[in-house]
Amino acid sequence: MPKPSPEDYPPFFEGYINQIEHNNIREAVNHISHPLTYFFLNLPDDKGDYAYARDKWTLKDMLQHIIDTERIMQYRLLRIARKDITPLPGFDENFFALQANASARTFISLKEELKALRKSTDLLLLSLTDEQLANEGITSNHKMTANAIAYILFGHLMHHKKIVEERYL
Repeated sequence: MPKPSPEDYPPFFEGYINQIEHNNIREAVNHISHPLTYFFLNLPDDKGDYAYARDKWTLKDMLQHIIDTERIMQYRLLRIARKDITPLPGFDENFFALQANASARTFISLKEELKALRKSTDLLLLSLTDEQLANEGITSNHKMTANAIAYILFGHLMHHKKIVEERYL
């Protein structure tokens, strides 16, 4: 299935989707999933509590945000791929971050969770047919295809990788 068209997702997600150069999600899994996961798993352990400015997330907070977002997007992807037409609600990432208490966790435990979750996401993506990826649903009051969500998952990781490289390392 080719890269999603703009009518497959709300405009807000265009920046994430445009970061992925691969023509289908299987190519993305096979070519960028491991390097992206490797990047986050190899962040320096002594930087976990570092924030580049006052009132900005620490790297622990960011990893927890990535985990939370990936879980939510994976759930949306599964529901839509399985033709569930129930409208799915949005979520407030900042509220989630406040409730997550990432500072109480070890950086290593967050990395372990991310590693397991990324593997789970990749296995789900590789299990889906083109027909399932083409299915449409409603998330946050907007039409979205499962394929678009798959691309957003990788675009979200790319987005945070760039932030880490520019502001944390």
